[in-house]
Amino acid sequence: MKKTVVIYGSTTGTLQAIAENIAEKLGVEAIDVANLDSQVIADHDNLLLGTSTWGAGELQDDWYDGVNTLKDTGLAGKTVALFGTGDSESYPDTFNGALKELYDAVQAAGANVLEGVSADGYTFGDSEAVVDGKFVGLALDDVNESDKTEERIESWLQAIKPSL
Repeated sequence: MKKTVVIYGSTTGTLQAIAENIAEKLGVEAIDVANLDSQVIADHDNLLLGTSTWGAGELQDDWYDGVNTLKDTGLAGKTVALFGTGDSESYPDTFNGALKELYDAVQAAGANVLEGVSADGYTFGDSEAVVDGKFVGLALDDVNESDKTEERIESWLQAIKPSL
């Protein structure tokens, strides 16, 4: 595996715990997006980016500066995988919508974005993060479906590891 880092934005700590779990499974570092700078990007070939979803599908607050850093630095030659959390019961029509915002930003910055996961088996109304029947990354609902989180992480990691 090439040099990889997990970068997360978390307000309540849920996404941070998931990011640290993913980083531990891969044997890599997890850093808060508030600490993201161009050197972190330059030092890594693979970026696993995680965000929680807020309101009507918005990014976690710290990601707004993080997205600017990604765009300003550029991601040409970088491999990116996305993961996020949302609440499918309270916000069924914007479930994990922030993933799409992050996806659009990294694509615009020139990243090679790894394929996401099938929306089959999820319970939600709608999501901008679903394209052609797949989420643009790993979508998690650790509030209402916490019993599925670990299995979904394991399955996703097995799918993306060959590309890292």
